[in-house]
Amino acid sequence: MKTIIAHRSIFVAIALVAAACQNLPGTQSGTPAPAAPQITEDMLRERAQAQLAEGVKQYDAGDYDAAVKSLSSSLEHGMLSKAESARAHKYVAFSHCVSGHESLCRDEFRKAFEIYPEFSLSAAEDGHPIWGPVYRNVRTQLIAEREAQVRKPFIPLAKAEQMLSDGLVKYDAGEFPAARTLLEAALKEGLSTREDKVRAMKTIAFTLCLENKFRECRSEFIRIYDVDPAFDLSPAEAGHPSWTHTFAAAKTQAHKAMHEKELREARENKSKGPPPAAGTPSKP
Repeated sequence: MKTIIAHRSIFVAIALVAAACQNLPGTQSGTPAPAAPQITEDMLRERAQAQLAEGVKQYDAGDYDAAVKSLSSSLEHGMLSKAESARAHKYVAFSHCVSGHESLCRDEFRKAFEIYPEFSLSAAEDGHPIWGPVYRNVRTQLIAEREAQVRKPFIPLAKAEQMLSDGLVKYDAGEFPAARTLLEAALKEGLSTREDKVRAMKTIAFTLCLENKFRECRSEFIRIYDVDPAFDLSPAEAGHPSWTHTFAAAKTQAHKAMHEKELREARENKSKGPPPAAGTPSKP
């Protein structure tokens, strides 16, 4: 008897399951399951633009954290135009800068430039004391990087210029005698510009002073004024402890010599008298 009851229970359970399955959507003959809603590109674009607008509104209201979330979400869709994407990154940068996150601000400005090379701030935005300097620094850095990527045609140096270049490399490496040998050879070979001649002679003087050969160093500094009477060291160079006093003494001596030469030439010209007037017959 118990076996019959158990079998009946199993049959009832199977019947109930079958009835339930018949009531499920799409299981009845001829009734298709409802189609899932389709998300189009236009819908995603509208959603991204709405989030961009909301992010700008939140930024204007001073809710910077919410603005960053909304603007970041608008970018995640990948449906904004390049100009719109740059605008989103711009406001994310503003939000980070006013929140004290300068490195994040810098990164966002860089992304804006990389996405949209024509990106720029308005005059009012550029002049902002918080993010203006960051923006200008990023722009300058990117310009420098782009210029560095432009390969310039290789032009071999002339013999004298190559000696000058090699001598400067030796000087920077601290190999002063070798540097001086190359620089002197460059001068003897014949450097083409006054700037190169002065640079070679100046560096020779530096090597001499660094080797404590101060008399020779002073003489080399003085020789430069024969090439460039207006020669002077930059403030950083003039303040070097190894040659600051030697150069000052050489400069004073060179200027004194030039002044004496001018006076001597003036006396000689005066002793010759004024040139004869035009049409005056010469004395026999």
